[in-house]
Amino acid sequence: MQNAIEIRGLSKSFPRFTLGPLDLTVPAGAMYGLVGPNGAGKTTTLDLIFGLGLREAGDIRVFGLDHKKDEVAMKRIAAYVSPHTSYAPWKYVGRAIQFIRGFYPEWDQDYCDDLLRRFRIDKEEKIATLSLGNAIKLGVVLALARRPKVLIMDEPTMGLDAISKRELFAELLALMGDEEHTVLISSHNLTDLERFTDHIGIINNGKLLLEGATDHLLEKHRQVSFTLAGEPPAGARLVKRDGDEVSALTDSADEYVEALAGCGAIGVTVQPVTLEELFVGLVD
Repeated sequence: MQNAIEIRGLSKSFPRFTLGPLDLTVPAGAMYGLVGPNGAGKTTTLDLIFGLGLREAGDIRVFGLDHKKDEVAMKRIAAYVSPHTSYAPWKYVGRAIQFIRGFYPEWDQDYCDDLLRRFRIDKEEKIATLSLGNAIKLGVVLALARRPKVLIMDEPTMGLDAISKRELFAELLALMGDEEHTVLISSHNLTDLERFTDHIGIINNGKLLLEGATDHLLEKHRQVSFTLAGEPPAGARLVKRDGDEVSALTDSADEYVEALAGCGAIGVTVQPVTLEELFVGLVD
């Protein structure tokens, strides 16, 4: 099956930061969570997919379409929700909707009206007076009403309360129900991503540390705690050390426990990890 998004060898340099070379694969029908600390390159990557900035090297394809050569066709099937997008020039919610829907023959006005009602946004509201949360929800409405094949979202839960976040993910899950739609979502809310995504990518300092099916990555990695006076063996990433008390993250727990036994470690325990613990263990 053709992948929804394929990024190969992507590079972009800034005075104090370099993205890549970056390879990233979002399978068709997946809800893929891209996570990383501030400044890791998440927003830069998403922006480059939509041509917001020029790549220095590499290829970006959305369902086989080159993001630059096939830009018009690509943007017909893909939508981008970003907290940095402003609809203020249209002054009112209704005017923004009227303008944007004219570009998309597949626009679903009934769905748009239903989303506005459920997100509690009035067409007569002034965009400039919307809260941050409602401004982001407006962006979500304008994206979803297009019924995009690929939905890319940068920090869509920013400014949302618990109820609004639940409503947002309910809509995303409904969108994914037919397995013909794909979502790539960047967020700091690791609890939500662990719960709702089926694929995860972890990025730090412009490099993708790992990616894969969420349940597989969490099942593969383990946190091993033990007591050892000397240096711990190779094969794990040190997460915490307080004197002789050590915690380490490993993707080969059985082999690492054997190595610990050979080093004289005592009190060895092996625990599963959450997405947050995996994230902290890899990037801290």
